[in-house]
Amino acid sequence: MNWRYATKQMTTKVVSKENIDTILSATLLSPTSSGLQPFHIILISDRELKKKISPIAMNHPVIEQSSHLMIFAAWDNYTEERINHHFAYLNKQRDLPDSTTDDFRNMTLTLFKKQTPEQHFNHAAKQAYIGFALIAAANEKVDSTPMEGFNPDALDELLELKRKGLRSTAILALGYRNSESDWLVKLKKVRQPLNEFVTVMA
Repeated sequence: MNWRYATKQMTTKVVSKENIDTILSATLLSPTSSGLQPFHIILISDRELKKKISPIAMNHPVIEQSSHLMIFAAWDNYTEERINHHFAYLNKQRDLPDSTTDDFRNMTLTLFKKQTPEQHFNHAAKQAYIGFALIAAANEKVDSTPMEGFNPDALDELLELKRKGLRSTAILALGYRNSESDWLVKLKKVRQPLNEFVTVMA
């Protein structure tokens, strides 16, 4: 974690499939509320598509410089179909009868039926964790730049996310730092003192 930083300039070096698969697998294992995994990853390496995304994301250099972009897209709604599909898949993978999770499933359905679609999205967006991807990338010595500074409506339209019931929440650029041109690369990593960051109540 001391090695990684929000990379500002990247080289054109391509991240290997093995490294990308490791990062994606770690992201897949991110914890989510009720295990619903209410988000989806769109992985982009196409140069032309990255060019189209660049103006949507404030023309940040790493959008086009990156080897890959991971777009985190949250569910726009917790539908009954999505929730039932999750529990059916869960039981099948564990070789359990569907009735095993009926109480939990019904409780989950009841909870979300009381909420609006916008509340659903806000909840799902908080589940679209980028932390596991950041840690996995650093472990593979792959640089990353997390971004929320983009126009989500424009990105959703470009990637046709609405018809998939998704809304973009974050972009993670993956690649390799350009030590010659990145002004941040040689600066000291600064965080609050641990005793100010943590309150211990023993």
